Amino acid sequence: MDLGINGRIALISGADSGMGKETARLLLEAGVRVAITDRADGTIEEARAELASLGEVIAVTGDVTKADDVTAIWREVRERWGDPDMYVNAAGVTGATGDFLDVDDGGWWETLDINLMGAVRMCREAIPAMRRRGWGRIVLFASEDAVQPYVDELPYCASKAGILSLAKGLSKAYGGDNVLVNTVSPAFIATPMTDKMMRKRAEEKGVSFDEAIASFLVEERPGMELKRRGKPEEVAAAVAFLCSERASFINGAGIRVDSGSVFTIAG
Repeated sequence: MDLGINGRIALISGADSGMGKETARLLLEAGVRVAITDRADGTIEEARAELASLGEVIAVTGDVTKADDVTAIWREVRERWGDPDMYVNAAGVTGATGDFLDVDDGGWWETLDINLMGAVRMCREAIPAMRRRGWGRIVLFASEDAVQPYVDELPYCASKAGILSLAKGLSKAYGGDNVLVNTVSPAFIATPMTDKMMRKRAEEKGVSFDEAIASFLVEERPGMELKRRGKPEEVAAAVAFLCSERASFINGAGIRVDSGSVFTIAG
């Protein structure tokens, strides 16, 4: 299917691995020029090299928790290519976990600063040029946790609930300018973040990595009817669609890519 976005420009944060990198891959295959960004201590340059054969891709380092870095990221992309037509916010962390009473203010602020305020800072840079041109696509990564919170990761859950509210509000504020803002909500995808979670679980339970995944699905994610972790490319497919001209009447919506994990029909 032709996505109708050949020649456009996209910026993707949190794109050195996992779902962000796979989104970059699909957009490149659709003819989009893609700028990927992540912290300098990650593997952003390796990701760029891996994607380079697919089309025009550049890597820009920066930290979405730092206002100066955010400004510099956008300035570099604009100087090289012009204003991005699309912004995909895939930057995020699990953040502080554990019993609610044991998580201090620092744990809460760090999680919210990356997952929610990082998106706020990046969207402030994205929207003005999109409004002027009368065409824009913003896709923010939420999570099943936003509407189905888990008691041992409440800062993450709250940050992702904030993403849903942010996206809905932005869709109302700027949809009339043809700047369409939507979310995707993955659940338990095979990424470095969940790899780390499962290695920790395996060590704590004295089981193999695969056994840790199997027990997690049974005990913690019983609603995931396919009984496996999702693949990053399965999430990326939804993101690429929302970035496309084919999604020209979708605004303020959320797509769950969660194997049925969320039990409710609401949210």
